[in-house]
Amino acid sequence: MKKWQLVGSTTVLGTALFLGACGGAAQNDKSEDKSADNSDTKSTDTKKVSGEVNGDGSTTVAPIIEKINEEFNAEYPDVTVSVGTSGTGGGFEKFIAGETDFSNASRDIKDEEKDALKKEKIDYTEFKVATDGLTVAVNKDNDFVEYLTFDELAKIYNGEAKTWKDVRSDFPDEEIKAFSPDQSHGTYDFFSEEVLDKGEIKAEKNADTNVIVSSVKDNKNGIGFFGYNFYQENKDDLKAVKIQGKDEKEGVEATEETVKDGSYPLSRPLFIYAKNDSLKNNEAFKEFMKFTLEKAPEASKASGYVPLEDADYEEDMKKLEEVK
Repeated sequence: MKKWQLVGSTTVLGTALFLGACGGAAQNDKSEDKSADNSDTKSTDTKKVSGEVNGDGSTTVAPIIEKINEEFNAEYPDVTVSVGTSGTGGGFEKFIAGETDFSNASRDIKDEEKDALKKEKIDYTEFKVATDGLTVAVNKDNDFVEYLTFDELAKIYNGEAKTWKDVRSDFPDEEIKAFSPDQSHGTYDFFSEEVLDKGEIKAEKNADTNVIVSSVKDNKNGIGFFGYNFYQENKDDLKAVKIQGKDEKEGVEATEETVKDGSYPLSRPLFIYAKNDSLKNNEAFKEFMKFTLEKAPEASKASGYVPLEDADYEEDMKKLEEVK
């Protein structure tokens, strides 16, 4: 994606007035003046933006926004962007309460959340920023789990399987230590819907994804799931499990290629939900969202996720311009 620069009109207007006052100059002088003025415009005419932007939501999406915000802050030092990590559900609660300009999400917005926003008369626009492969991982010393089916994952996370032997007969008769994000996370909702048909996850839950990662590292019989980014950052200390989908004959590994083409069974899009009123009336937020869509491909990849196709980002940019 090409970089963008917003150019204001003040200097251009001043240049026009200056040229009008010098109407008696020779034509070649006019050309030279025009060239010089254009050069000055490019070097000095940068739009000044100030203000505040507030967001919250998914811890999975957070690394992408953090990288983008670092660059944005360098170019727009007078804009303060504050982004919390209350989880997808917690972020939507604040979005519905009118406390934030945008909400990061690792799942689609729920019908009840849509209804609550409608009740509060908050219009919003959905933007996709990357694709994630929710990764199931076991302890690095686990030498028997190479792949798991959806049915086997369901046995582990609905509480039916107490030992690994309950999952598969040739697994050892050792107690399973299952870990999961809590209900505030979109990752919880996504796994529950895809694997358990929206059933309750029965595991040791934690709001902090890093704690879940550490718990799997520290337990020989541990198993957990989290965003692809968290696995990438800890892959030397974890063992990723291939997933066999409902209609597949063999397990598929989470890789950039399989996540991007959707062949990995637990692939999912990552979102930003933006408040339309803020896009229209908050100049700082308008610039931040435009900057975000421009930088999302490289920031997603740098954060350990998979960028969308260029056409998808172009479509997002069209949606942004229509709201603005």
